[in-house]
Amino acid sequence: MVVKVTSDTFENEVLKSELPVLLDCYADWCGPCKMMSPVVDKMAEVFDGKMNFCKLNVDEDGDAIMAYRVMSIPNFLFFKNGEVVHNAVGGMAPKQFQELIQKVIG
Repeated sequence: MVVKVTSDTFENEVLKSELPVLLDCYADWCGPCKMMSPVVDKMAEVFDGKMNFCKLNVDEDGDAIMAYRVMSIPNFLFFKNGEVVHNAVGGMAPKQFQELIQKVIG
């Protein structure tokens, strides 16, 4: 399951998560973001219990990601223990995305 986060829930859902977190920074008008959305949903099923998946709409809650210098979307921030351990920008093939997630999980 992918959880939509806001500025109010960002700390608890992302920074304080016991599992690694994939934060999908997106906007409703972004074509590549729409393309990646079902891929993110599928990976949330595949990696259930190993990684938490969150989405953040940059138009609605841009303050939460300002510190991470998100300039392009889709932008995927990977967190472990409240710290960004990897950053990926743009659309990608599902297989490539899955391999990236596996690498982050370890």
